[in-house]
This record gives sequence, C-alpha cells and structure tokens, in this order.
Amino acid sequence: QVQLVESGGGLVQAGGSLRLSCAASGRSLSGYGMGWFRQAPGKERELIARISLNGVSTYYADSVKGRFTISRDNAKNTVWLQMNSLKPEDTAIYYCAARGLGRFDYEYWGRGTQVTVSS
Repeated sequence: QVQLVESGGGLVQAGGSLRLSCAASGRSLSGYGMGWFRQAPGKERELIARISLNGVSTYYADSVKGRFTISRDNAKNTVWLQMNSLKPEDTAIYYCAARGLGRFDYEYWGRGTQVTVSS
C-alpha cells in the first residue's frame, strides 16, 4: 500500500504561484508513475500532469502547459507540482496519484488539497 498526502494548497491571487507537494509513505515511489489531477466544482476530474518512474518523461494537459511543472525526488518519496501564472480557472481540488509499472489506472490517491485563485 502507498499512502499519499498532498499539501501546499491555499488561496492565491491570479498571476501568483503555489507549489504543491505529495508525500508518500508505505512504499518507495521509485516503482510508480505519478500524476496530478484536479477537479473543479461541477466538472470531472482531469489529469493535468504526470511523470515517469525516473522523472525523465513528463506530460502536461494543454490547459497548464508552460505554467505548471511536475517533478519528483524518489529519495525523498515526494512529488511536486509547481504552479505559476495561476488563473481563476485553476481553482479546484488537486490530487496526486500513483500507478505501478505497466498499469493504465492509478491505484493510489491522496485526499486532495484545495487551490483557490481569486481574480
């Protein structure tokens, strides 16, 4: 089992920055691809960024490309999401998730952290 805990959310003005952290326990994250998802009120949860097991490969949704950066440190069992140039439409609950090698679905999820961007 992997336990994931997100932190770093909060209230920020448009144009500001936040850095989300996802700390893992239970197992080493070195065996898991990691993703950041978000869910805004009334909308479906969406994948916004993911990173490969070794951190070499990343993916970003078009809505955050160029503004958000995902990174990881397997030695610290932590994944981050640096969010710059935040917009009101980035307001959502942000979740990190882990999926084992070869899996399509994400097996483990954190409880989420709220990000609110004011205009």
